[in-house]
Amino acid sequence: MLGTNASNTRTSSRVAGALVYLPLGIWAALQVFPLYWMFTFSLKSNQEIFGENPIGLPSVWRWDNYVNVVKNANMATYFLNSVIVSAATILTVSIFGLMATYALTRMVWRGRESARNYLMLGLAIPIHGALLPVFFMLRDLKLLNTHWALIVPYSAFALSMGILIFSGFVTSIPKELEESACLDGCSVYGIFFRIVFPLMTPAIAIVAIFTFLQCWNELLFASTYATDWHYRTITVGIMEMSGQFRTEWGPIGAGLCVATVPTLVLYFLLSEKVQKSLVLGAVKG
Repeated sequence: MLGTNASNTRTSSRVAGALVYLPLGIWAALQVFPLYWMFTFSLKSNQEIFGENPIGLPSVWRWDNYVNVVKNANMATYFLNSVIVSAATILTVSIFGLMATYALTRMVWRGRESARNYLMLGLAIPIHGALLPVFFMLRDLKLLNTHWALIVPYSAFALSMGILIFSGFVTSIPKELEESACLDGCSVYGIFFRIVFPLMTPAIAIVAIFTFLQCWNELLFASTYATDWHYRTITVGIMEMSGQFRTEWGPIGAGLCVATVPTLVLYFLLSEKVQKSLVLGAVKG
C-alpha cells in the first residue's frame, strides 16, 4: 500500500513537472527560432529563401556568403567602426552618468533639482527628432565623417536614461556605508570610487546593454553623419548591400549574423551581473 502511494506521488510530480516545463520549452523554441532562421537564411540562395525552402536547412550550405561579406562589402571596417563607436559611447555614458547621478542624489547644492529636471528632459526628446540641429552643430565643429560624429550624439541621448537607471541604484545604497567611510577619513572622491563605484556594477551592466543596443542598431545618424565609408557602421554597410535591381539576400543574412554576434556575447557576459541584487551585496560587504 505504501509502495503504491509513493508510486502515485512520483507519477503526479512527473506530470506536474511536465505541465510546467512543456510551455517553457515551447516558449524557448519560439525565442530561438528567429536565430535559427537567420542563420539558415544566411546560407541559402534567393531561390531557396523565396520559395523552395524558406524554413528548412539549406540544400547547399553557401559559406561563400560570409566570405563575400567580409571581402567585398568592407564588413570588417564597418564592424570595427561599430565596435569603436559603441565602446566609446558606453564608456562615456557610464563614467559621466554615474558621476552626475552621485552628485544629483547624494550631494546637496543649489540648483540640484533644476539640473536633474533638465537632464531628465532628454527622455522626452526623440533621438531622430534632433537629426538636423545636431548635423549643423557637428558641421560647425568639423566633426562630420569622424567617429566623434556618432559618439557625441549617441552619448548625449543615452545620458538621460543612464542617469535614470543609476539613480535607482544609488538611492538603494545604505548611507551608513558612506558615513562610515567619511569617519575613516575618505574624501568625496574616495567614497565615490571605493564605496559607490564597486557596488554599481549591476547598474553599469544594465546601462551598458541599453547603450550598446542603441548604438549598435542605430541607422539614421550613422548614415547621415558618416558618409565616408571609412567611418560607416555595420548597419549602414548591411543597408548598402541591397542592390537597385537585384539583391542577393544570402550575403545580407550573413551580415546580419555577423552583426548579431556581439549582442549575444555582451548579453552572456553581463547577464549574471544584471541579475545580482545590489542591496544584498552592499549589506554582505
